[in-house]
Amino acid sequence: MSKTLELAIDLLKRPSNTPEDAGCQEVMIKRLEPLGFKIERMRFGNVNNFYARRGTESPLIVFAGHTDVVPTGPLDKWHTPPFEPTIKDGMLYARGAADMKTSLAAFVTSIEEFVAENPDHKGSIGLLITSDEEGVAVDGTVKVVEALKARGELMDYCIVGEPTSNKVVGDMIKNGRRGSLSGKLTVKGIQGHIAYPHLVKNPIHMVAPAIKDMVETVWDNGNEYFPPTSWQISNINGGTGATNVVPGEVEILFNFRFSTASTEASLKERVHAILDKHELDYDLEWEYSPPYITPRGNLVEAISRAIEKAYGVSPELSTTGGTSDGRFIADICKQVIEFGPLNKTIHKLNECVGVADIEPLKETYKLTMQKLLK
Repeated sequence: MSKTLELAIDLLKRPSNTPEDAGCQEVMIKRLEPLGFKIERMRFGNVNNFYARRGTESPLIVFAGHTDVVPTGPLDKWHTPPFEPTIKDGMLYARGAADMKTSLAAFVTSIEEFVAENPDHKGSIGLLITSDEEGVAVDGTVKVVEALKARGELMDYCIVGEPTSNKVVGDMIKNGRRGSLSGKLTVKGIQGHIAYPHLVKNPIHMVAPAIKDMVETVWDNGNEYFPPTSWQISNINGGTGATNVVPGEVEILFNFRFSTASTEASLKERVHAILDKHELDYDLEWEYSPPYITPRGNLVEAISRAIEKAYGVSPELSTTGGTSDGRFIADICKQVIEFGPLNKTIHKLNECVGVADIEPLKETYKLTMQKLLK
């Protein structure tokens, strides 16, 4: 059993349901301290985080990730207990195997090997680890980044260990993520008896033309790195439960996944313009998560060559998928990418990774350090 697999199993045994860490971070810290890392345990609210750094010079390359996992779902639907890591037919099964404790183990063992071979390497190595990525993500990476920014500590490169691979491990790197802009729209009307339409104002009817306009709007055409911005409704709620009552208001939840061809301000302005054009009486609350992009450069080149050597695969760049903590880190780091195992089973029952893919993952991270810090 390799050191990486052994460490992954140790982490996977721990039921770190978000935002619990279940001791995972202390396991990692005990491996890092003998290597000369300065450890900062940074607890915010009920969330454990730590930031570790070896060295004081630039360039600084940071490995970022999370120890928390999503709930298991029905235990009787798992082939093996989710917190009893099991190897079967070449696969390692456990909750968090792909997302993302295998990456965490590979971070640590790649650093151990790199430091042993290069004790006087140039620059610095860091780790930023949270237990608040799968949950509300308000007391995790975002708070650590704020603390680092306040003291003027910036990163040159960051690798987030998210499971980015699509069909085979190594085929995809995330070099950015779309922004997310959610809206909670409440359109107000006048409630009343459905048999007396002249005495009511039906907010569902009133908002329908505005919905049509927003569905048909071309928000942007995307750009080199991003597909066009999309607008989608996720929920519509209205009514009293009775079939003979026109509701007094309707609530609509919607979301933009947007490219850097648009901005938070431009999207908000266009939405309000459409709603105002239809003379609606409404309230609108917003929730925003920024996009980020890392163009081709030192980091993309280094990890691409490392993947080619470790896996024999040429990776493509992609900005698809949901949000990640990369969006926070990009505030203090110009080059942020995400790379990790297959994402086929993440958040699913019987989550797993291929055992044969684990050592090449460690090797990828190690080779990347060699290219950037030697």
